[in-house]
Amino acid sequence: MPILLFFLLFLASCHQPENSKFIGVDDYFNYGDSIESAGVRMIPIQTPIGEFKVWTKRFGTHPKIKILLLHGGPAMTHEYMECFETYFQREGFEFYEYDQLGSYYSDQPKDSSLWTTARFVEEVEQVRQAIHADSSNFYLLGNSWGGILAMEYALKYQNNLKALLVSNMMASAPDYGKYADEVLAKQMNPEALAEIKALEAKKDFNNPRYMELLIPHYYREHICRLREWPDGLNRAMKHVNGEVYTMMQGPSEFGISGRLAHWDIKTACMKFAFPL
Repeated sequence: MPILLFFLLFLASCHQPENSKFIGVDDYFNYGDSIESAGVRMIPIQTPIGEFKVWTKRFGTHPKIKILLLHGGPAMTHEYMECFETYFQREGFEFYEYDQLGSYYSDQPKDSSLWTTARFVEEVEQVRQAIHADSSNFYLLGNSWGGILAMEYALKYQNNLKALLVSNMMASAPDYGKYADEVLAKQMNPEALAEIKALEAKKDFNNPRYMELLIPHYYREHICRLREWPDGLNRAMKHVNGEVYTMMQGPSEFGISGRLAHWDIKTACMKFAFPL
């Protein structure tokens, strides 16, 4: 949360064109659309197996600050990031909620070859082009898996970025797994942890008991500690694409065991030449 506060203060202090702080409501919400759609737009995405569409929703108009939100998962949804709507509109930023390919509001193709980090990077680049953002105004904010995607995007396309914010993700999946095992797991109820480990050993991830244990003992301690989860988070959890999530992340947030299991760019991150 301190990192997020710093980022918000950083954006708020950015130089703005004359009178931009007082953009009228008519101008702030004028997207030049021939048909009013509340900012929602299905953006065509080219992939190795054809064209699909991804869901985006634009808020505001600001020539100097365009923020693209990258949700976690993979294959969660933008819904749990709706909290930014009050923060960012209050500051007059232009920002975009976005469901990545495979997520609930976007197309959901079944070809497993699509679920790679490299392919998602190219998707983000196409979204950037579609929203007409560039190195003078393009801010990328990624949370969890979205942080992985944001860092990978920056490694290839950092010349298109103004700044990057990574929330709740480190630059190494093995380090993430080690921290989960050696720090977070030791904070759990030993009996619950033993039962979770037993279910994982049998790969019995579809057993309802698995999430019955993880939700109170791990998710409510380390994913969201609010007594009552926000509606957006509940909807995102309900709408997750389990097939894509499990293939890339593994069966749960308790470590990473899918295609991302060996992802590590700690050294490569040294190449970043912009605010992080």
